Amino acid sequence: PPGSAAASASSLQATRHARRAYVGGLPPTANEQSVATFFSHALAAIGGNTAGPGNAVVNVYINREKNFAFVEFRTIEETSNAMALDGIMFEGVSVRCRRPNDYNAQAAVGLGPSQPNPNLNLEAIGLAPLPGAGVAMAMSSLGAMPGVTIGGGEGERIFVGGLPYYLTEEQCKELLGSFGGIKTFELVKDRETGNSKGYGFVVYMDPSVTDAAITGLNGLKMGECTLSVRRANEAPAGDALGGMSIISEVPTSAAAMAAAAAAAVSGVTLPGLGIGEAPMPAPPPIPG
Repeated sequence: PPGSAAASASSLQATRHARRAYVGGLPPTANEQSVATFFSHALAAIGGNTAGPGNAVVNVYINREKNFAFVEFRTIEETSNAMALDGIMFEGVSVRCRRPNDYNAQAAVGLGPSQPNPNLNLEAIGLAPLPGAGVAMAMSSLGAMPGVTIGGGEGERIFVGGLPYYLTEEQCKELLGSFGGIKTFELVKDRETGNSKGYGFVVYMDPSVTDAAITGLNGLKMGECTLSVRRANEAPAGDALGGMSIISEVPTSAAAMAAAAAAAVSGVTLPGLGIGEAPMPAPPPIPG
């Protein structure tokens, strides 16, 4: 009936401030469809899609000048759950998820939950669980997030962000394989285009090389990109690196291994590492 339709529209408008999320720090390649699809899949993967099947995102507005978006969700509960996605990697960059400036906390009190569900499975997408959360591995929901698979223990699973988009899956494996045999590797790709989104997840055959790989790869410069590498169940470290390479601060062997591998897949000459150079002449024999 016309009256009920009008009432429904009025209700949606009244709750809109509590159903929108601010997403900041978007990459320039983002568009309304990619943002809507990504956050709908991410919410489903962590078990935060509470209004049934279908896309949780109903509308996206992007401010391209300032690289942020307002993302509108179906329900207030789903919007609150989306606040737990703060720091998620989207197309190779970490984005911020916040309440918009017009959010009225007092008016929202009686509308629905204002905090994310503490049992969201954030580890499924490489984020740390919420404080005090009893995280249950919702295995059935993982298939909703393209490119997210479980391989090995969560403590052994490494998130690798900032990968150059031109690297193929085999080239990424060549880079990561410089630290040991790879058990599983997943390069996350756009579902429609098949192009790399600039990040992936790796598990090594030997768990003992995990720390060395993280140390050697994190902060590594590859052209204009800087790798961000950490355990998948740890929170992002923020922007403390400032885009600078930290190779000089890590053990020489790990730094050399990572730099050599990066050069190998990028076709770059690195003096002193034997990549792209003529073989070094053998040293003269030591007089007896």
